Amino acid sequence: MSTIELKKLTFGYGSQEKNIFDKTTLTIQTEWKLGLIGRNGRGKTTLLKLLEGKLPHQGTICHQQTLYYFPQTVPDKRRMTFEILQDLSDGETWKVERELRLLEVAENVLWRPFDTLSGGEQTKVLLAGLFVDEKAYPLIDEPTNHLDMLARQQVITYLKNKTRGFMLVSHDRAFVDAVVNHILSIEKSQLVLSKGNYSIYEEQKERRDKFEQEKNQKLKREINRLEQSATEKAEWSHSREKDKVNRKRGFVDTEKRGLNKGAIGADAARAMKRSKAIVQRIQKQANEKKTLLKDQEYVDELKMNVQTSHHQTVLTAEALQLEYDQSLFQPLDFQVNQGERLAVCGVNGSGKSSILKSVIGEFSGITRGTLLVANGLKISTVRQNYEDNRGTLAEFAQKNGLVYEEFLNNLRKLGVERSVFHTRIEDMSMGQRKRVELAKSLTTPAHLFVWDEPLNYLDVFNHKQLEELILMAKPTMIFVEHDARFIERIATKTLVVAKG
Repeated sequence: MSTIELKKLTFGYGSQEKNIFDKTTLTIQTEWKLGLIGRNGRGKTTLLKLLEGKLPHQGTICHQQTLYYFPQTVPDKRRMTFEILQDLSDGETWKVERELRLLEVAENVLWRPFDTLSGGEQTKVLLAGLFVDEKAYPLIDEPTNHLDMLARQQVITYLKNKTRGFMLVSHDRAFVDAVVNHILSIEKSQLVLSKGNYSIYEEQKERRDKFEQEKNQKLKREINRLEQSATEKAEWSHSREKDKVNRKRGFVDTEKRGLNKGAIGADAARAMKRSKAIVQRIQKQANEKKTLLKDQEYVDELKMNVQTSHHQTVLTAEALQLEYDQSLFQPLDFQVNQGERLAVCGVNGSGKSSILKSVIGEFSGITRGTLLVANGLKISTVRQNYEDNRGTLAEFAQKNGLVYEEFLNNLRKLGVERSVFHTRIEDMSMGQRKRVELAKSLTTPAHLFVWDEPLNYLDVFNHKQLEELILMAKPTMIFVEHDARFIERIATKTLVVAKG
């Protein structure tokens, strides 16, 4: 049994006020299949880089492992895949071929230039290289980005059958659920390690959050009571002080009433001293209670600008075929009625995105059959490729006819920090740019929402946000997504596209 130990690990980027990790201590058993989860920006990829020794830090990281990171850097993608794998893994040919067979990849990909492989093939090849060295500990960072549902299932089977451990970062909950037996969650104010898969972690977290929320509410009531008591005591002390001042100034004729002026002054001073001590003690108790409050993870509800169309059927396809050099898929018949959410499913390259492009009038190939979109329909999109989103957020909102405040509000609720609002879109991270594209779509008033892989670059909290929003708002949608749980929860019907 081998371990990876973090002892008082402290790390932060110079541009951030708060450290990502602050005196963190943790022990990981390397035979665990460990899922690493958390909101974007919390430090998942940073932790992998720290384990690799690629970032300077305070504290210690102790292990005796050779760590391999996925996705590996491929400097020259024009080289033969076999040569690239040899450089990356230094493994024997038969071992490489064995791993490819387990991943259901044809061995002839080894003798093709790497840049001619599909995104899914490249992912599988790099995963195979990761597991060739049987003594290495794999660090797997977002392996599902280029995998369709079939390829995801193949990789799930591959990882489930591995007897050795690994650390996996993925926002696909069903994927994580299927392959891990431990979860390490980077939460807002702590690291939480739990045994079991993501579903078990989620159940435990809900119970923990409910308990902490009730505890927080009780603490807040006690703090309010103490602060109210402190205020009342302070007001009473202040009134006694005013009495003393008034007596000194002769506003109260103590001699006529047979009272000793000096005794009254001394009594008032003692009362003030006692009351101030009480106020300080109560305030101290209130401050101590505040330190017990848990910094919980809150995910705000998003807003979606759903418009109602007077058309019952918004979209109809009859014998629809799309072509470039040849037909992308067999003829399709389908329709989308108001309130329905159609999931378009199929393997990569089957033409799913082309169907969405044809709906919004951006398909550049040949269209056969019929595709009818209701007249006057307002359509809002989330595109796979959104590199043309540029400029400041204010310029972007104006260009797209968005209510600026609503747009920023959705961005903030999606987890984009206010400090990013002054950054030009082209200078943002890919996750932030994806949230700009999504916030644009949510803010745009529309009868039909056309979304192409909306979950890419989003964390599991965003996934749940979108699911809850869609189930509540009930928009009319046609979408492509490879996340099985998302499809299961929000699709009202499914269109399976057969390649060729």
